[in-house]
Amino acid sequence: MIRTARRLELIEPFYVMECAKAASAIAASPACDPAQGGERMLFLNIGEPDFTAAPRVVQAAQDCLAAGHTQYTHATGLLELRQAIARWYGQRFGLDVDPARIVVTAGASAALQLITTALFEPGDEVLMPDPSYPCNRHFVAAAGARARLLPAGPAQRWQLDAATVAQHWGADTRGVLLASPGNPTGTSIAPAEMAAIVDVVRARGGVTIVDEIYLGLGYDDAFGRSALALGEDIISVNSFSKYFGMTGWRLGWMVLPPELVGAVERLAQNLYICASTLAQRAALACFEPESLAEYERRRGEFRRRRDTIVPALQALGLPVPVVPDGAFYAWFDCSQYSASSWDFCFEMMESAHVALTPGRDFGPAAANSHVRLSFASSQQQLEQAVARLARELHRRPSGGR
Repeated sequence: MIRTARRLELIEPFYVMECAKAASAIAASPACDPAQGGERMLFLNIGEPDFTAAPRVVQAAQDCLAAGHTQYTHATGLLELRQAIARWYGQRFGLDVDPARIVVTAGASAALQLITTALFEPGDEVLMPDPSYPCNRHFVAAAGARARLLPAGPAQRWQLDAATVAQHWGADTRGVLLASPGNPTGTSIAPAEMAAIVDVVRARGGVTIVDEIYLGLGYDDAFGRSALALGEDIISVNSFSKYFGMTGWRLGWMVLPPELVGAVERLAQNLYICASTLAQRAALACFEPESLAEYERRRGEFRRRRDTIVPALQALGLPVPVVPDGAFYAWFDCSQYSASSWDFCFEMMESAHVALTPGRDFGPAAANSHVRLSFASSQQQLEQAVARLARELHRRPSGGR
């Protein structure tokens, strides 16, 4: 029997994907076959936009292949792409970001792997909110450090605040790993609170890492600001997957303090050489006016979907304690109908044929009471899902579990 590394004991299964496999199995059954009188499964469980790469991006990829521009790039990415990202920060957020601080990566996942490997070691502790995206804490664990989840309720917008960070900072604490807007809640940290957190971390000699992969998908002017505005010591992780609709292209980037670029570059050279050249050259077209206009149209569509699904869930007795201001998730409370979000989701998969994600992945604090719904699907599918959930929930005893 092959012995595996003990670090694997710290990596939990990715339950989102386990549920997705179960949903796919039900979707393949006669109950979901319209030819046999069934209804198709509606997948509201996976955080993937139904919009794919913009037309100019697809054309740029085809042009790249035709021209044979497929050789390795520098480990930090194409200079033209880093410059284009820097210009986007200026145009969208009014920030002056030096392209030399930008490292293009093989998705945001690779960015998080690089930065956690570069910064953390066994014995270190990293503070994170509960709930939060599970893979982020697993990147910390894979580096040998420990992610410490701190419960963050609706009064905190499901996010850490400066008082909580200060209270729980210990001798082994190395920094914080935040996400704004966050997954599974779609909520952001208010700019003033983010500044206060950074002050607390900075005063203790720690590091602030902010996952900003949903930053482009903000719907409220009170939020939607990058933490990079708070100084060059902030580490920001971003991605072409969400706002830019390039999920399977596996392309992301980081903005780093200048003194960290060399260390991260050295790791990238050894771990994967460079991000996909084809994806990088295609991504240059993301910043053309035609593409940016399309992304803004899509952002408006996601906002309309949010404004449809949140009131609909509330009307079904599935309250959304904090309205999401970004991303495409609604984090709702199912406790009126079930003591277990896991059971609730499987019941809805089997009876309503609506796939949702139970809270189990995102931390223990709300694991049994809350469910994540992704409104990345079409308006029509969302309306169908609401009708089916209403049908099944109305069959239950009033207020009963």
